[in-house]
Amino acid sequence: MEGYILDWANLLLRWAHVITAIAWIGSSFYFVWLDNSLEKPVDPQLLEKGVGGELWAVHGGGFYNPQKYLGAPRTLPSNLHWFYWESYSTWMTGFGLLVVLYLFNASTFLIDRNVYDMSPGAAVGLAIAYLLVGWVVYDGICRLFGKNDKLVGVLVALYVVLAAYVACNVFSGRAAFLLTGAMLATIMSANVLVWIIPGQRKMVAAMREGKPVDPIHGKNGKQRSVHNTYFTLPVLFAMLSNHYSMTYAHKHNWLVLVLIMLAGVLIRQFFILKHKGRINIAWPAAGVAALGAVAVMVAPQPRTPVAAQPGGAAAAASTVSFAKVQQIMNERCVQCHAEAPKMMPTAAKGIRLDTPEEIKAHAQLIYQQAVQQKVMPLGNVTQITDEERALLGQWFEAGAATAN
Repeated sequence: MEGYILDWANLLLRWAHVITAIAWIGSSFYFVWLDNSLEKPVDPQLLEKGVGGELWAVHGGGFYNPQKYLGAPRTLPSNLHWFYWESYSTWMTGFGLLVVLYLFNASTFLIDRNVYDMSPGAAVGLAIAYLLVGWVVYDGICRLFGKNDKLVGVLVALYVVLAAYVACNVFSGRAAFLLTGAMLATIMSANVLVWIIPGQRKMVAAMREGKPVDPIHGKNGKQRSVHNTYFTLPVLFAMLSNHYSMTYAHKHNWLVLVLIMLAGVLIRQFFILKHKGRINIAWPAAGVAALGAVAVMVAPQPRTPVAAQPGGAAAAASTVSFAKVQQIMNERCVQCHAEAPKMMPTAAKGIRLDTPEEIKAHAQLIYQQAVQQKVMPLGNVTQITDEERALLGQWFEAGAATAN
């Protein structure tokens, strides 16, 4: 029953997380586009009011005319809309999902004893510390070197590379990718909570009291907001990466993660400049090149199947009997992939490996996940050996579906 409840919590939190993330990222992208698309007004009345930029748009059958003031408007409306709950809700639902899926199942999802052997409690503590340290280091860089945007960018990028390397050498590859994305997402939401919204509140309070507005609040908020928009695509990839073991299962997975996140930053840079009317295809071309390099890097190495070699099928079939394959499934796989698995409430991904028919039907998947990419069993909780993986590979290459 506990597993069933966790499944529902997983479903509802994931649903809410996606919805709130769409709202947050959508509003963030919109305001970046809006800020870069404003034009200086020609209407003298707007200039007199202090409007520094405006935009006319049509959407949904209506016309819109957003305006941005160079400084503070002379009077503030009582109904002033704030954008922050999208950020907070995204982080809270994301952290809840991390707790339900990863922290409650640390042995399965956080730990890979081939990477680093630790207890579930230690893994949970390190995962939380990883998020907190990420914010402390990033915020420290911004506080110390905030007047030099380029230096801040370089130092933050170097820290992300270091953090990715550390995560991939402490946690399972799947968890390392997700935690790195969660670290960046934590930084983004903390930027809103600690800097952007408090700065805006101070500006509004000063305006309502008729006091001069300190421009530092706007400058700091703008800097953190720009950082957030560059983090967005890397975070989205990290959150989706758990579906693509070809990336996180590579022996140099930290480099794979860094290169794909870099591609996201380069592509985002293209669109930011495009909003300003400057089109430079070198940015997306560099991003595509980085993705191409990763695709080549993680591509499976071609192998000549045993069955294709002279006499290979007969030799392999006689060497690896199906009974041996079924024994490996019973000892290493059916704990999660059975009609009534012991480690999960239902068969993981709906895949069963508890009958000869099911094993042969999923032979390709077994070969891919357990032999080529070595991501199953998750965290190798059932301690499958390299020899057993080799036997499964030999069985598949001999013609698994027909081998006896």
